[in-house]
Amino acid sequence: MKASLPPGLPACAVVDLDAIRHNVATLLRRCPGAGVMAVVKADGYGHGLLPSARAALDGGASWLGVATLAEALALRSGGVTAPVLAWLTVPGDRFVEAVTQGVDLGVSARWSLDEVVAAARRSGRPARIHLKIDTGLTRNGCPAALWPDLVEAAAKCQADGLLEVAGAFSHYAQAEDRSHPSVAAQTAAFRDAVDAAQDRGLRFAVRHLANSAAALNNPGSWFDLIRPGLALYGLSPFDGAPEPQAWGLQPAMTLLARVAAVKHVAGGTGVSYGHVHTTAADTTTAVVPLGYADGIPRHASGRAPLWLRGRRHTIAGRVCMDQFVVDLQDAANSAGVVEGDPVVLFGDGTEGFPTAQEWAEAAGTISYEIVSRLGTRVPRRYLDRGAGAAAPDPASGALAAPADADGPAVADRSADGSGAAGQP
Repeated sequence: MKASLPPGLPACAVVDLDAIRHNVATLLRRCPGAGVMAVVKADGYGHGLLPSARAALDGGASWLGVATLAEALALRSGGVTAPVLAWLTVPGDRFVEAVTQGVDLGVSARWSLDEVVAAARRSGRPARIHLKIDTGLTRNGCPAALWPDLVEAAAKCQADGLLEVAGAFSHYAQAEDRSHPSVAAQTAAFRDAVDAAQDRGLRFAVRHLANSAAALNNPGSWFDLIRPGLALYGLSPFDGAPEPQAWGLQPAMTLLARVAAVKHVAGGTGVSYGHVHTTAADTTTAVVPLGYADGIPRHASGRAPLWLRGRRHTIAGRVCMDQFVVDLQDAANSAGVVEGDPVVLFGDGTEGFPTAQEWAEAAGTISYEIVSRLGTRVPRRYLDRGAGAAAPDPASGALAAPADADGPAVADRSADGSGAAGQP
């Protein structure tokens, strides 16, 4: 049985939930003794908040991490009962709702501690917090000079029954390079901060510092939880080699589109805005209906790869708001290309398909941005094969399941993962 892109659907991102489960299980094996806090912020790095969260929990994650309280509350509204930590808040944020819904809160300043305590009083239940120390990233996190005051205040509030100090955490600045001196310095600073807090009577149930890169290459950073984001979705946090498969990770997203227009064009013809691309000879062009309003980087103009009719091609000229053009360049390349043909923008790299990392390099950015910036006009479809199911076949525009499958391998879902149709 096959479930293919509906004829009227110009593009979609296919997300393999089994890959997310696999990646969590792989990280747990690579980091013995540490649990996984699966980071599903930014709509699960573009993969879908609720589907990604559920798949990560199925794969063995014991915690979920998000940036904002809105994301945490969306998980609760979606029926997720697992522990959730949200760490990026502002004064006047939805603290009462978060405490009421049992969301753990990152606290890195006295103002946030005060607002969390006030929310605990209003909600009638203790708040659970994780204290964040700035160990050298110089972003949010309590400066070392203010740490003793924050710890003392938190310990007093805990003694008064207003909150539970459940965890301590920080974040690396350059974990991709394990040998960089900042990594050892930040690890030592984190240990010192935890020890200082324990000297003042705090006992942390969980300590967490390792992002994806540290989880993969730095055992000394694992503590009680690792906190992977990018690796959860099967992408490598390291520039260049090694590829994610070298770590046992499986990329979860394939971005597909269909050719919207095919045109025969004379040599010397300017293509797309500004005519920054000119055809070298008589050729055929194809229009792909995705643009920067959908999250396709304009900086990828003239550089990013794609897969069409068994060959790699490159975007010709500028990426527009809703579309870009491909110059098929010669008769051999253009033979047989018709409207409706499937296009693979990026996937897992097998069979010659481009990867999100290649798109990142073409656009001068990182793969995190490539997947997380995909817009709401690109519906997500979820591959949930179950045991024994076949892998997706993006080159054909279809997703395969075994012939004896009970149902389709792919389901369209709304952005909240509720199961509503994923059509634009």
